[in-house]
Amino acid sequence: MFARFCSLFVVLTAAAAAAQINHPVYPPTHWPVQNGTYTIRDFKFGSGESLAELRLHYLTLGRPHRDAAGHTDNAVLLLHGTGGNAHNLLSPVFSDVLFGPGQPLDIAKFFIIFPDDTSKPSDGLRMKFPHYDYDDMVRSQHQMLLDGLHVDHLRLVLGTSMGCMQSFVWGETYPDFMDALMPLACMPIELAGRNRMWRHMAMQSIRDDPAWDNGNYTSEPVEGLKGAADLLIIAGSAPQQMQKSYPTRQQADAYVDRTVDAIVKVTDADDFLYYFDASRNYNPEPRLSAIQAPVMWINSADDFINPPDLEMAPQLAAHIPHGKFILIPASMQTFGHGTHTHAEVWKQNLIDLLAETEKK
Repeated sequence: MFARFCSLFVVLTAAAAAAQINHPVYPPTHWPVQNGTYTIRDFKFGSGESLAELRLHYLTLGRPHRDAAGHTDNAVLLLHGTGGNAHNLLSPVFSDVLFGPGQPLDIAKFFIIFPDDTSKPSDGLRMKFPHYDYDDMVRSQHQMLLDGLHVDHLRLVLGTSMGCMQSFVWGETYPDFMDALMPLACMPIELAGRNRMWRHMAMQSIRDDPAWDNGNYTSEPVEGLKGAADLLIIAGSAPQQMQKSYPTRQQADAYVDRTVDAIVKVTDADDFLYYFDASRNYNPEPRLSAIQAPVMWINSADDFINPPDLEMAPQLAAHIPHGKFILIPASMQTFGHGTHTHAEVWKQNLIDLLAETEKK
């Protein structure tokens, strides 16, 4: 259950030159992943700040292929959600549905790239760390692909939650770089209204904890993190699934207690503030018409974070030259915001997108 909420939130990018990077410890996986790290020297952030060394960790599956002109033609970029890591997309409900023989992203045919844990405030700089945003993240990923992995074109960009938002940034910033985009569980608009409010409340919960000490804590501000975790549970939950799984008061209370404890155990408060605040200036709406690649954008109707009640999505999709929006009805097969990781729900849409954009 906790993995559903972890998959909502994605780690991000940047660290001090002398800092030692501690990458996530992943559960065992049967997939033959390769690890890599790419370092960008003197990286300049949109805020005007810079780092002498920005380290980006990544995982890959499969091997790159090049066409007759020498351009990569089978690379797929998979982008996870806020505060998460590449393992979220190695979860069986995602990877076992997509990566195996004959599956849509069969690793015998595709070169799959997962940007992963990267330089962050907890590496040593704390609140002196540069204040990155999604534009910085996408720009650093682009440089990693070109110079680190020698990938000059993407067959597909697929992103979940924060990765969904980054997919729209990718499409606008590098419109010729990909054949197709599949954003899952987001809106291509400024984060305002309730979506911004719950994020603001989560960040304020940490800042209001005296133990936070302006980011200079010697031990984690547990009470502030608990308040933030409470909001993550509400934002990431699916009503039908929760009612089915926890039909009594005792079961519901126990679930909250153990899930909050699990979130607090793996969360650094300063990192949380940075990766939540990275969405502060996200707003691809004015430039949606710049996206050239076909877009298969999918949300689920039981998503608290991106509710269909706003009724904006069809109008926004109409501004994308080759855009299509699909709303998955709520059911016992959907998982609220976390539907983005349950690939069986939208697998056929991915098959259709790859077929539509296949070069003859």
